[in-house]
Amino acid sequence: MQNPVVSREEWLAARIELLKAEKDLTRRSDALAQRRQELPWVRIDKTYQFETEAGKASLPDLFQGRSQLLVYHFMFGPDYKAGCPSCSSIADGFDGFVVHLANHDVTLMAISRAPLEKLQGYKQRMGWTFPWASSYGSDFNFDFNVSLTEEAQRNGTVEYNYEREEPVVEIASRTTPDGTATFAAMSGTDTATYARERPGISTFVLEDGVVYHTYSSYSRGVDGLWGMYQWFDRAPKGRNENGVWWRRHDEYTQG
Repeated sequence: MQNPVVSREEWLAARIELLKAEKDLTRRSDALAQRRQELPWVRIDKTYQFETEAGKASLPDLFQGRSQLLVYHFMFGPDYKAGCPSCSSIADGFDGFVVHLANHDVTLMAISRAPLEKLQGYKQRMGWTFPWASSYGSDFNFDFNVSLTEEAQRNGTVEYNYEREEPVVEIASRTTPDGTATFAAMSGTDTATYARERPGISTFVLEDGVVYHTYSSYSRGVDGLWGMYQWFDRAPKGRNENGVWWRRHDEYTQG
């Protein structure tokens, strides 16, 4: 259905009314960001080991000499043949601003459970340059609730986004009902295996040689990082989607 067509004056009045709500949202978003930064910290004493392009690394090593670390939990399990299409869409925006973060004392790092060789091959395919570490063989993903065990799937004891869920394999995407099966196929694995990985973001700070966990967000909590949707939400028809429509950036039909 087409929107009403009005005069410029009527449009301006409606736009100014909307602007009030937008400004209110901006102020509330600023206040919420402040609350995130005021969260207490949790000291991390457990030792984690990662594989990076520079070799083996500890969690403090991932900071790369900076005091803050932002981790994107990229869905790429050991049995995947390719990274999650949704995570790939989000990661398409990383290269543009990783340098800005790095020059403001913040390291951005993607971490996945797939072996480093798989991550490097996929990274080359996508043309990305941001740092990406493998946590293969580590408890890191499980401790930060972005990887699930087969037992949790079978028993319905999945803990994700700070709540207990039904078995993941029986839950479709919140916005795209065919999402789980479609993305599993696009990742070269079955639905249950695909669903053992989840997206999220975790943040850390390094002070006096000690790492502290400061924040984690999951599910729709990472939407703000998904650059294309920030644009779609300002497009005339909005997200305008019905089912899974997006692909990896090298999979769209050119024409």
